[in-house]
Amino acid sequence: MATSTATAARSRMAGNAPAPALRKRKIPGAQKIKAKELPAFTRQLGAMLSAGLPVVQTLEALEEQNTNKVFKHVIAGVKSRIEGGASFSEALAQYPDIFDELYISMLRAGESGGMLAETTARIATFLEGWVRLKRKVKAAMMYPLIVMAVALLITSSLIIWIVPIFASIYADFGAKLPGPTQWLMNVSTAMRENALLVVAGIVVVTIALGQYKKTAQGAFVWDGLKLKFPVIGELVRKISLARFSSTFAQLTRSGVPILQTMEIVAFATGNKVLGKIILDARTNVERGEPLSLALEKSRAYPRLLIHMLSAGEKTGRVDEMLAKIADFYNDEVETTLAGLTSLIEPLLIVFLGVIIGGIVVCMFMPIFKMHEIVGF
Repeated sequence: MATSTATAARSRMAGNAPAPALRKRKIPGAQKIKAKELPAFTRQLGAMLSAGLPVVQTLEALEEQNTNKVFKHVIAGVKSRIEGGASFSEALAQYPDIFDELYISMLRAGESGGMLAETTARIATFLEGWVRLKRKVKAAMMYPLIVMAVALLITSSLIIWIVPIFASIYADFGAKLPGPTQWLMNVSTAMRENALLVVAGIVVVTIALGQYKKTAQGAFVWDGLKLKFPVIGELVRKISLARFSSTFAQLTRSGVPILQTMEIVAFATGNKVLGKIILDARTNVERGEPLSLALEKSRAYPRLLIHMLSAGEKTGRVDEMLAKIADFYNDEVETTLAGLTSLIEPLLIVFLGVIIGGIVVCMFMPIFKMHEIVGF
């Protein structure tokens, strides 16, 4: 049974089989709730449970103070199911768009071990850490994206509206223009005459790629490409390794069985290529092989992680070692982001200078060679 489950998971990860349907309807704005509402909800939940309040009473209080109408309805639904006889984890599992498998598995393990409050607090810490990291990554990526958008807007404006003015001036000379200038004029003419076609083509290609990325196979291919991007690929890898380590540590501390942990972690890494490697390693672990040896065979996970994981397996302190690995890679991500930000700024300045400066030089080149064009 476990083997068939792992096989199905690997197929979904690689895009060879459709993912199973969700148990319940989709929740509007679920991603926004997970990013903004869920960490605070979990932290408050853990605090109230630690104070000795019953689950139902805690949910009533959280429902009353929540301002998000959709999430408020979800909390009410969870409370209703608990009052109907369901366990807390079973009630939350009815809303998989908000409470994912990682959340449910940790909570279920906490319930079975009589440590619901402690586990909830641990989940809250985990979620808050990832929210902070996401914000740092988004902030670091926002600047270059804005600069690139501005560069594209300026370049397009120059080519479509400014270059034709120079073209009309040079047309009166009746002489052959320098090659770069003539090429720029041709590009300007093509863009103006086929503007709608170009825009439509860009829109169609963007939508097509977006839809392809939403498929299991497309997501797998895209995740593989992201790992190969210069600089960015290393950042993506470090983020995935940090997620792997911290998620594995939290699940292990919560008492989730290792095979189930590996399946959950495979989808929690955020990268389907690295996740599939974990699922492949899961088969070897199921046969009795140490996790460190199973991951080492793939050569996709760094030696540092393998060695520390192996040391944790030998001492029976896997969760502690993985937590240390997670801290290490979180620091690495922050260092990489800081270095990337300082590196990107001068590169973007050079990029803008080359593109815009190149256009300006092409436009004024005939003036520099005026004596040749007018036949002096």
